[in-house]
Amino acid sequence: MSRDVNCAPAVCFLLGLPRSGTTLLAHLLQQHPDIAAPPEPWLMLALEAFGRLRHGHPAGSSLIEAAASEFLGRIDRNMVSRAFADAAYGQYLAAAGKRIIIDKTPRYWMVLEFLDALYPDAPQILLMRNPYAIAASLKSTWGIPLQAENTRSVSVSSLADLMLRLPDGIASALADLVLGLPRLAAHRARQQTQVVQYELLVAHPEEEIQRLVAGLGCEPISIGPTMEQADYLLSSSFGDRKILERRTIDGGSVHAWQAQLSIEEMQTVTDLVGAELMIKLGYGEELRHAQQAGIVDKGRDVTELYRRIFRIWWDLRASSGIPANASELISVARQASENACSPESQHPSETKVEASARLEAAMAAPLRNALSASEAARGTQVEAIRDRDATIAALRAEIVRLEQSLKGIER
Repeated sequence: MSRDVNCAPAVCFLLGLPRSGTTLLAHLLQQHPDIAAPPEPWLMLALEAFGRLRHGHPAGSSLIEAAASEFLGRIDRNMVSRAFADAAYGQYLAAAGKRIIIDKTPRYWMVLEFLDALYPDAPQILLMRNPYAIAASLKSTWGIPLQAENTRSVSVSSLADLMLRLPDGIASALADLVLGLPRLAAHRARQQTQVVQYELLVAHPEEEIQRLVAGLGCEPISIGPTMEQADYLLSSSFGDRKILERRTIDGGSVHAWQAQLSIEEMQTVTDLVGAELMIKLGYGEELRHAQQAGIVDKGRDVTELYRRIFRIWWDLRASSGIPANASELISVARQASENACSPESQHPSETKVEASARLEAAMAAPLRNALSASEAARGTQVEAIRDRDATIAALRAEIVRLEQSLKGIER
C-alpha cells in the first residue's frame, strides 16, 4: 500500500504508563495490515521541549533559548510543530506502506495538553493496568525500590531522601506512577479516547483488538493464539524486550504482583496512588486483596502530600537545568569541601582569605578533572551545582513543613 506523503497522516496516540503493557498492545495492533506501530518515537516530547536546553551548550544555552523563544513567539508554534510531526509520521508511513501510525510513547502523560493542541481530533487509545502490577514490574524489571531501607513504608522524609539520592531515571519511574496515573485517569473522559484494561486485553485479546481497530476505522482481523515475532524491536533501544521471548500472551502477569510485592511494598503503592483512585479505575478487588494482606488506607490527604512532594521535585528539576552527571560532580565538590574544612587540614596561622582561597582551590581541582573541559565549561557546571544545591534546600524546607502536616493527619 502506498500513500501520498503530502496528505496529513492518520495518527493515533497509544497512552499508558511504562510497564503497563503498551508494547504488547502496540504489537498486537501492528498485526493489522493498515497499522504501523514503531517502538516509542518520543517525538511529541521532543517537539514540546524544542528550544529548551541544558547548561553546557558551547553556543550558550540561555542565548539559544532566548533567541528561539523570541523567534517562535512571532509565529504559530503549534502549527510549525504539527507540520514537522506530520512530515515525520508521513514519511514513516510511506516507507512502511501503512495507513495509520500508532505513536506509542508511555511518557506522553507529561504532554497531554500539547498532544490535544496539535492533534485535537486524533484518536487515542488509553491502556490502564492495576497499579500494584505496574509497581511489581518496575521492581522486577527495572529494579525500582518501593520501600525505604529499614522502614515499614515510605515516609515523606525517606521518600525525599530516595528522590535526592537515586538517579533521575529511577525517581522519574516513581513519578510516572504518582503523577502520571492521575493525569491519565482524568484523560479517560476525552471524546476520541478508547480505554482498554490490560487485564481484559490478556484475557480476551481478539475481542479487545477488534474493538480498537473498529474504532480506528479498520477492517477486523484475527488474533491467533500464537503472537507474531517482534523482530522489529531488535533494531530499537525502546519497548519491552521481554516480548521478544514470548510466543503467546502471558495471562499469568495479571496476578503475579501478589507474590512479587511484600506487604510493605503494597502499602507504599497504596499510599502513593491512593485507594480512592484505585477504586475509581476499577481495581477495588485488588485493593481489597492488599487490605486483607495487612495494608491500610491512610486517606486522601496522605496521598496528596506524596503527590505534592513529587510535584515540587518535578518542577524544581525541570527548571534547574542540571547536567546528567550532576550527582557525581556534587559529590566530588562536597567531598573536596569536607576535606578542605577538616581539622587536620586547617592551619592556625591561616587568614580567612587564605583559607577561602585554599578551599576554592581544593574544590576546583577535582571539578576540573571530573569535567575534563575548558574553564568556561567548568564555570557552567559550578553554576549548575549551585542550582542543584538550591533545589535540594528548597525541597527539604518544604518537606519539613509537610512532615509536620503528615504527623497531624496520622494522629
